[in-house]
Amino acid sequence: MSRTLRKQYQRLQKQEDKILNQQPNPYMQSTLAPALEKLESKIPPKLKTTLNTAFYKSFQLVFEKGVHVIEKTYNKEKIQMEHDIHHYAMEQQVTRKHMRSLDRRSKFSRFLNTSLTTVEGTLLGALGIGIPDIFLLTAFLMRTVYETALSYGYDYTDETEQSYILLLLSAAMAQGEAKKSLNDQLDTLGQDIDQRRKIDIHLQQTMQETAGILSDAILTAKFIQTIPIVGIVGGAVNYHISRKIGKFAAVKYKKRYLMKR
Repeated sequence: MSRTLRKQYQRLQKQEDKILNQQPNPYMQSTLAPALEKLESKIPPKLKTTLNTAFYKSFQLVFEKGVHVIEKTYNKEKIQMEHDIHHYAMEQQVTRKHMRSLDRRSKFSRFLNTSLTTVEGTLLGALGIGIPDIFLLTAFLMRTVYETALSYGYDYTDETEQSYILLLLSAAMAQGEAKKSLNDQLDTLGQDIDQRRKIDIHLQQTMQETAGILSDAILTAKFIQTIPIVGIVGGAVNYHISRKIGKFAAVKYKKRYLMKR
């Protein structure tokens, strides 16, 4: 690995470590935690099941019928062509300029999709629409990951890569030791895919597990979003989730790209 690539990899590793070891803001914990605990006690038990089901059905819809629909919202061939051009330049000479060019599409995608999910969450939240927002949110999140994957030369249509994406979503939104454990599983799966090892895939089970983690992460927020006007917080929640997943996806896919070189 060249010096430039090694520096890029080390920078990525620092970003990943920061994500994995991020601690809750002490001030936010002391001021918001009591209020959130009181609010959580009022959440109907059925809402958790409803959220789980909504995420699970959203994943099913995307993988069975929605991939081509999502692809209509961006130019897949153009992104692949851009990657091929930048990858070829990297093959000739590894420079910081070529690496920045490789990153450019991923950064633009994260910015655009985060903006769109924020607007969508704000509008639906203002109307008191919470659960139906899950289907739109899932589509935007998948679009972000899909464009990121293409930016670094990965095709997301294979079932193994779909499992990788689901595990990526889980690791991005999990907390504490669970986050680190899922990240380790993600790294192992990525290496198995890239080295073409035989992989035992249980896509339906992975969809269910990811649905559970995502619903746990946004349960309180989606309850608030069902309250008209107050539910405008949905925009902030969607922004946080989209930004978090987009940044994590960029780190993981770029890391896989560098490890293959």
